[in-house]
Amino acid sequence: MKTLNKLTTYLAITIFAVSSLAMVKIAATSWTIDKAHSAINFEVTHFFTPVNGQFHDYEATVNFDPENLDESMIDVKIMVNSIDTENERRDGHLKTADFFNAEKWPHITFKSDNIEKTGENEFVANGKLTIKDVTKDVALPFTLLGVMDNPMKEGTLVAGIKSSMMIDRTDYTVGTGDWASDAVIGDEVTVDLNLELNADK
Repeated sequence: MKTLNKLTTYLAITIFAVSSLAMVKIAATSWTIDKAHSAINFEVTHFFTPVNGQFHDYEATVNFDPENLDESMIDVKIMVNSIDTENERRDGHLKTADFFNAEKWPHITFKSDNIEKTGENEFVANGKLTIKDVTKDVALPFTLLGVMDNPMKEGTLVAGIKSSMMIDRTDYTVGTGDWASDAVIGDEVTVDLNLELNADK
């Protein structure tokens, strides 16, 4: 009987220990962006010709582990005033109420709800994109280009992520009045993210 009680106690402790371990969530790797080797670019047509631009100032929280997507997340904040299309007059116009209204809504944000694997090194971050006062659900596909020990800094990792998505500027009322029509400026905007990431091992 004592042996049976000991066995029962041992099994109970083992089950409790296994259950406790299962409840522990291991955080995904926290990455920082190397802005010197990263860019947030966009492209939109003016009449027939593509015009390119980028945002220079942004913040991002990237917690990502391809083996731990439950704990992975991406949170990005872009400063609208950092827009640069290599034309000062156009950049100034884009910051006005005709387009982004940077004074009233200074940030563009993306917050992921979940991240899914869609293929070999291919993922999609499902989340909410907010531009001005409009928030919409979007799917941000991205490719993990690779992960390796950083030869320039001992004890750290370096990774690369590339993403491209299409958004309709009119969904976010970017372009009002005469600029709401696609007669001059196209509705579709391609957004490209090229990010170099660093993390402690």
